[in-house]
Amino acid sequence: MNATPTTTIEILDTTLRDGAQAEGISFSVRDKLAIVETLDRLGISLIEAGNPGSNPKDIEFFEAVRRSPPRVAQLAAFGATRRPQIAVEEDAQVRALLGAGTPTVVIFGKSWSLHVTEVLKTTREENLAMIRDTVAAAVAAGRRVIFDAEHYFDGWRADAAYALETLVAAVDAGADTVCLCDTNGGRFPDEVAAATREALARVGGRARVGIHAHNDSGLAVANSIVAVQQGATHVQGTLAGFGERCGNANLAVVMANLQLKAGKSCIPPESLKTLTAIVRRVAEIANIALPEDMPYVGRRAFAHKGGMHMDGVRKCQRSFEHVPPESVGNARRFLVSEVAGRSAVLERVQKIAPHIQKGDPALDALVKRLKELEQEGYQFEGADGSFELLIRKVLGIYQPRFKLEHYKILDERPAAAPWVASAIVKISVNGSEEITAAEGDGPVHALDRSVRKALERFYPSLQRVRLTDFKVRVLDSESATAAKVRVLIESTDGEEVWSTVGVSTDLIEASWIALVDSIEYKLIRDREKERSPAGGQGA
Repeated sequence: MNATPTTTIEILDTTLRDGAQAEGISFSVRDKLAIVETLDRLGISLIEAGNPGSNPKDIEFFEAVRRSPPRVAQLAAFGATRRPQIAVEEDAQVRALLGAGTPTVVIFGKSWSLHVTEVLKTTREENLAMIRDTVAAAVAAGRRVIFDAEHYFDGWRADAAYALETLVAAVDAGADTVCLCDTNGGRFPDEVAAATREALARVGGRARVGIHAHNDSGLAVANSIVAVQQGATHVQGTLAGFGERCGNANLAVVMANLQLKAGKSCIPPESLKTLTAIVRRVAEIANIALPEDMPYVGRRAFAHKGGMHMDGVRKCQRSFEHVPPESVGNARRFLVSEVAGRSAVLERVQKIAPHIQKGDPALDALVKRLKELEQEGYQFEGADGSFELLIRKVLGIYQPRFKLEHYKILDERPAAAPWVASAIVKISVNGSEEITAAEGDGPVHALDRSVRKALERFYPSLQRVRLTDFKVRVLDSESATAAKVRVLIESTDGEEVWSTVGVSTDLIEASWIALVDSIEYKLIRDREKERSPAGGQGA
């Protein structure tokens, strides 16, 4: 671990192209520009910016990014080889590819004879000519060329000699890099290793060899690392791992593994410490929920629940953590639960009040209050925001930033209209009152929108906050509709993620309790950042 980097691995992020093919993701031009800026800040070498001739949105994006290019990363346009039996200078897609004006172009072509004959409906010889002609045209236009050998590993398995010929055709025509693609995501690491070795033996002396792995077998990260171990020095994927079907190689995991454990340099060392925040930012732009158990950057990546584990980490961090959380910009979390014990509570308290020690009456009061709330149905294991507020309340350092004066929920369903819910909220902040109303897709959504709308006048940072998850648990089902419910809410401001909890026999009240905690937690974090010397994160 923490090996000194000895080899530089070129990273190409294809979030804007392959990532955009994931179900449920649709980037606006503004989204694309924000992702370019975010990846550039991380120090990614290459950003694959999409196909410039595929749709008007991409055409607009290429025009916009040309006016304001990234500072560090290099943009790459993506496109196919010329079509069969068409001269390269007459192919509209090739013209659009070169017309994008990016210094690098990624050209994909077929390496599996099955695709040549059954999909392209052409001959093996014509496919090789298509590769040579398109690469040569791009090189003649002054572009650096990366040749993506599509379905390479399937092609190598079926006919290794022909798959290798496609690489040779690209390199002979001037390709700087050939990237071996596991397009179907179905190959095992031993196959990837063998095919990569053969590719390096054939063209490695004249071109860089890379890997582009899909995750259909859950092996994209492993296959990427195996290829690098064989000598590949170019890796493609998406920063958060999302992409078509089961996604692409998760670059956050690949880069952290290579840089922290394998002596490979992927991004500047100081950038690695911002990895968690950057990945969360990209997920926020894409409007997807980042898996909590994602290695390195997920909320659970360094979360400890078992008492023995927590005791071990406190005594020797590496006994239960494979890397320090701060090496990737994440943080250790001790979960408060029935198996955690008093020591876990103390650990959380000391982050807010370091002077509190074992035997302090304040700790006893907190544990007592915790047990009382758990008896009422609260559970703080997954509600770190609410637990931090509870600590502050017991210690007497909690200062509410607003007061609810009144709220009213209207929930109706006219026969000729979709379900409509609205909420009216009256709040006060330091003696100033605000009344707002908002509609939503249900009473809780309406209440959330209304209270944040009221508070944004006083606290503009709340404009960046949104709910990412909402869970309801019935605690005593025997009471039927009079049962207590526990509401767990997850919120984000695009940089940090936190959870809060509320319990009541009234679903709206339970939701309100969790909403208030979510907002109060955000405001406390903002105040701590303002007070910290560098304006960074507080405790």
